Amino acid sequence: MSDPVFLRACRGESVAHVPVWFMRQAGRSLPEYRALRANGSILDAIGDPAVACEVTMQPVRRYGVDAAILFSDIVVPYYAIGFGVDVVAGRGPVIAQPFKTAADLERLRELTALDVAYVTQTVDLVVKELEASDTPLIGFAGAPFTVASYLVEGAPTRDFALIKSLMHADPALFNRLLDRLVAITVSFLRLQVEHGARALQLFDSWAGSLTRDEYERFALPATQRVLEGVADFGVPTILFGVGTGELLDLMAKAGSTVMGIDWHVDLDEGRRRVGERAVQGNLDPARCLSGEQLSVEAAREVLARAGTRSGHVFNLGHGVLPNTDPEVLAAVVRVVHDEGRAGVA
Repeated sequence: MSDPVFLRACRGESVAHVPVWFMRQAGRSLPEYRALRANGSILDAIGDPAVACEVTMQPVRRYGVDAAILFSDIVVPYYAIGFGVDVVAGRGPVIAQPFKTAADLERLRELTALDVAYVTQTVDLVVKELEASDTPLIGFAGAPFTVASYLVEGAPTRDFALIKSLMHADPALFNRLLDRLVAITVSFLRLQVEHGARALQLFDSWAGSLTRDEYERFALPATQRVLEGVADFGVPTILFGVGTGELLDLMAKAGSTVMGIDWHVDLDEGRRRVGERAVQGNLDPARCLSGEQLSVEAAREVLARAGTRSGHVFNLGHGVLPNTDPEVLAAVVRVVHDEGRAGVA
């Protein structure tokens, strides 16, 4: 029995159809998600394996996507070790006491399996649910630079003044911070694979805030170490960032199996920049807000840009927007499955 099309496409192999899944497909835009999570914080939902499993499965059932993505958040490991993280609705991760000095390194202790037992329990439940369809589960984590940005800034930011000041003013401390984050990230990813995740995505959401020199000096080495830390499993890995078009060739050096490409770069140009590796992307999420016909036309544009070369996983260029009509995404899945012809067997 051959591997699912998603895994084959990640490895650049021929496939029966172009696989598709959506970042942030689990939650937000789905009415069944809102009904399930009427109250309480996202961290409460993530902390309940039954709820988190159900949310992970909802888009698989509704859309027939080719991969599930674990319902979680990149700050979960840091919440789990007691760093003082919360996820505020409408704002995102907020840190009660942001990282400032070397003393704060002690707050970034080793992550243990017990710390995130509720996450691995969720993975166990989801993997069991997916057995019948042989749909792969994607585990994920935040890349070290992006996580460092949250921990240092204390909240989402547009100017990244604090993290860039730390990088340039005290690179030794910055590197010690990233050392801790690499260790925690590798542990978190390995636990997900050990419990059945069949692919991993590393979100470097804020890498696009860096110059090429800054990325190469301050972000790339840590990202490489994370990917090296899970390489022995042999599962496909995906590296994704927003606004990273000018960094794609450098990001490709990190060693992921697949390069995620956001919507700012046409997919044919993105493929040229990352070389021979597989790509994931890259429909602009906003194009899914204009009704089914226009969204399907936009999906066809992405497929045309991708061409017929093998190694394409269809996705959005970022996450599903909260007010997206689920019927539109269902239509996008249908057209990708019916018309996508990248490396078809």
